[in-house]
Amino acid sequence: MEIMLAYDHSRNARIALDAIQELFGPLKPSITLVSVVEDIGSATSGADELFTEQYQDQKAGVEAAAAELMAAGFDAKVMLAEGDARKMILRATEERQPDLLVMARHSHQADSGPLGFITKKLDALVEEFDHMTFGSVSAFLARRAKCPILIIPTHVPASSMQAAE
Repeated sequence: MEIMLAYDHSRNARIALDAIQELFGPLKPSITLVSVVEDIGSATSGADELFTEQYQDQKAGVEAAAAELMAAGFDAKVMLAEGDARKMILRATEERQPDLLVMARHSHQADSGPLGFITKKLDALVEEFDHMTFGSVSAFLARRAKCPILIIPTHVPASSMQAAE
C-alpha cells in the first residue's frame, strides 16, 4: 500500500502523521511525505533569505518525520517541492499515484472562556468566508485528485490540550 502524506512540519501535519501510524501501523505501508514550500513572492534579498530559512526548516522537519517513520518500521520517502501547495501536491499524486492521500484539515482554535461562544461563531464565519473566496488545499484536492483522500480532523478539545500541557 502506498500512502502520500501532505506534510508541512506543522502541528496539524504532526496530528496527521500520528494518525497514519495509528490507523495503518499493522499494514506497514510505504509512505511518501510531500512537503511544499511556497514562494514568498518578493524580489528582495530579504525575501530570498526568508525563503531559504523556511525551506531549510521545512526540509529538516520532513526529513525528521521520515526518519521517525523508518525507525518505526515504515518505508518512508520525502518529496520536496516549491510553489503553490495545492498544485504541487496534485502533481505529486498524479506522478506517484498513491493508494491514499492523507492530509490534516486546517483549523483555527477558538478561545475558551466567557466569550468563547462568540469567538467560535466569528471563527466559523471567517473560516467559511476564507473557504468560499480562496478555497483550501484539502477542498482543492478533494475536487481534483484521482486517488482517495483521508482528511484528518485537527480540532482538539480544550480539556485534551490542558492535559497535554
